[in-house]
Formats: sequence, C-alpha cells, structure tokens
Amino acid sequence: MSQLPQESGLPPLDADTLLKLYREMLLIRRVEELAAKAYTMRKILGFCHLYIGQESVAVGAAGATKDDYWITAYREHGHALAKGMTARDVMAELFGKATGASRGLGGSMHLFDPDVDFMGGYGIVGAHPPLATGVGWAIKQRKENRVCLCFYGDGGSNQGAFFEALCLAQLYKLPVVFICENNAYAMGTSIERSSFLTDMSRRADGVGMMRDQFHGFDVVEVRERVGRAAKYAREGNGPVLLEIATYRYRGHSMSDPAKYRSKTEVADIKENSDCLLLAENRLRKDFGITDEKFAELRASVDEEAQDSWDFAEASPDPSIDTLYDHVYAP
Repeated sequence: MSQLPQESGLPPLDADTLLKLYREMLLIRRVEELAAKAYTMRKILGFCHLYIGQESVAVGAAGATKDDYWITAYREHGHALAKGMTARDVMAELFGKATGASRGLGGSMHLFDPDVDFMGGYGIVGAHPPLATGVGWAIKQRKENRVCLCFYGDGGSNQGAFFEALCLAQLYKLPVVFICENNAYAMGTSIERSSFLTDMSRRADGVGMMRDQFHGFDVVEVRERVGRAAKYAREGNGPVLLEIATYRYRGHSMSDPAKYRSKTEVADIKENSDCLLLAENRLRKDFGITDEKFAELRASVDEEAQDSWDFAEASPDPSIDTLYDHVYAP
C-alpha cells in the first residue's frame, strides 16, 4: 500500500511565517470572544458555535492550502477567517447585517465567500461531505491542480451521507482531503459514548482510503501534516482522511453550559496544549521574538477585531425586499 509523502514540500518555516500564523490564530480568538459577548447582548441571534481552542487546525491547514477549495460544517467562523474572509465580513454576517458575507441572510452557520474559494459552512451534521466530493469531481474534470478540504466533526463521522461521500471519492480517486476535527464531544456526548470505534481515522479503512491521525494543537505540525495529505491528493493518488485531535473551550453552542465535562479537564488543556501558547513559546525560543513585538501584534489584532464589531453594529439591516432572494429560482 502506498504511503503519504514524508515531506509536504512547503517552504521552510521562518519567523515571519510563524508570526503570520500566530496572528491569524489570535485574530480568530479575539473575534470569537467578541462574538460571545455580542451573543449575550442579543446582537447575534439564533445558533452560534465558537471555534475557541481549535484555531490551530484551521490556520495550520490554511498555511498549506490557502489557494484550494474549502467546505465545512457550522463551527466555521475560524475557517472563514483562516481562508481569507475579513473580520468585517464575518462579524457583520453574525450580526445579520446587509454588509455580511451572506448579506445577512445566512448568519453564523452559513458563511460563504467564493472570492476566496470558501464554499460555505453547513448546518446539517455530516451532510456536506458529499458536496466536497462534488467539488473534487469538478477539480478533476477541470484538470485543476487543486484539492478540496472538507472539515467535519467526530459526530459527523457517524452519518450515512459521510460514508457515501468517502465511497465515491475513493472510487474516482478525487482530490479531497477529509479532515475530522475530533474535539471529543459530539454536541454533549463524549466520543466513547457515541461510537464503538474511537479512532475516527479508521473510517477510511472501509473504502481503502489513505489516512493519518495526529494532535492538532501545534499549528506548525498541522501545517506540515495537512500539506503532506494535500500533496498526495493533488498528485492524483486519491483522497485522504485526516483525524486531527483538538478541543473546544466553550460549549457546543452558546446555549450549552458544557456541564458534561469537568473544569479540571478544560483547565488542563488550556494550560498544557493551548495553540497560542505553544506558538508563542516557539517564537520566543526559536526566533527570539520579544515582549514588545508580541504587545504590538496583540494591539493590532485587538484593533482589527474591534473594528469588525464597530462595522457590524453600524451596518444596515437587510431590506425586507431581499427576504426571498436566493430562495427560489427566477
């Protein structure tokens, strides 16, 4: 059986590259923290699923596949920002404003931006992997030198449509990288209580698909490992399933108090595996980045995040005339 490449072929990691990745992770966290605040103030309505704690997965993947297609589930604010959408576009959509990425018609679970090939977040668990397979088919038919990254959760690994998507992707050797962001809890149910098989990468075995499994707290490792999978798929070898172990700090959504896990468990992850702390320590140790540089960067991120809030709050609501736009064909 063939193996994934031993190297991704990505440019070597230098201080500027890692600083950029660190800044992107920090921006996602700041925007999500403001989204949480806005939700409690009822500026954001409906469902709101925060990405806090998982930032290294999206940002590391973007470091390897920024120019490829992405499609994901409903916890997608971080993916959208990592892929290239602006904080203004994201926050205005969360606020339901006409200036948002989906013109205020999609909200938290339905960000979308074809300009950066972000093919959307989808609210039905496990229902979007078939769309990723379709994107992979289009890539192959167009002979594009690209891949489609499909992000989903451990809960989505148990859905029927997910298995169908894997079967066809492997049958036709489509350039898709399926990424299971295993944050250990499908809504409020631990993985041990929802699946006999807890190694989610082994879902690939049933269709003979290449797979890999690793922890996703280190953005540098995510960048490299996703890069290897993308290289394999891009070269026409077929799809890859990656299981990336991660952890969300907040509940499943803003309405979830997350009482099904202990405070000690969450505190341990924050203290020992936080992606921002790991990246910061590497920047200090390997590249000599100073406190002054970090303070400057944090101030820049805080300003950008606050600007997104101010922009969203000042933006107009969608016109009632747009109520049925994009619902029915002309």
